[in-house]
Amino acid sequence: MIIVKVGGSVFSDKKGEPENFDEETVGRIAGEIAGFYPEEDFIIVHGGGSFGHPEAKKYGIRKGLPGDWKTAHHRRMGFTLTHQAMLRANEKFIDAFVSKNLPAFSVSTSSLFITENGEVAYGDVEVIKRLLELRFIPVLFGDVSVDLAKGIDILSGDQIITYLAKMLGPKKVVFLMDVDGIYDGRPGEGSLIGSLSKDEIDALLDRLHCTAAGTDVTGGICNKLQEAKKIAEHAEVWFVNGKVPGRLRGAIRGDGFGTRITG
Repeated sequence: MIIVKVGGSVFSDKKGEPENFDEETVGRIAGEIAGFYPEEDFIIVHGGGSFGHPEAKKYGIRKGLPGDWKTAHHRRMGFTLTHQAMLRANEKFIDAFVSKNLPAFSVSTSSLFITENGEVAYGDVEVIKRLLELRFIPVLFGDVSVDLAKGIDILSGDQIITYLAKMLGPKKVVFLMDVDGIYDGRPGEGSLIGSLSKDEIDALLDRLHCTAAGTDVTGGICNKLQEAKKIAEHAEVWFVNGKVPGRLRGAIRGDGFGTRITG
């Protein structure tokens, strides 16, 4: 089984109009997956892009629910609106996969996972297991979450994948980005890292000055590397450019262009 994460920057322009969606790119990604289905089982997890991120940031979801009623109610409304935005993004993914004759099935992340201070405290994966057995392609997404410590929070697609990797043991996890992989420095300035072991990630995090969260509400590339280190305990990890045709196909085959992380 292979898990594919479609980053928000791949299917959407976060700096563009709210809820813009790159149908051509997602359709091509679905087409590349169709070339391996049903011989391979797939789980798809997509990010928020211009759908969930603006609402989550606007309403301060990561700050949780305070004791003050007015502020808490404002965030409750934002919690609902962020989730609804993600459902709209998810619907577009399902449509793109169905158009390629793939039985993609929407799985609402916030209904399965409970967090505690932003980490998965509990996740019910039985429905996902059964969908895979029935040869569906579950499609999950970064979402809001009920949080044991803060009341509410954001659960990123990367954290979802870390939990799924631990519980389901995929043979491979592929992260689709809008750059060619992981760079030893800023993309376009540092050099692309072709291969990396999980034991080398901490040193890379230091070189990238990953002492604080990145610029988006889910932590950016620093968070991805931290999650990749955990995922590599259970599966081979690839970071490839989802905007370039054939890169996903190459990663699935195992001879692709990008960054490969091993345990």
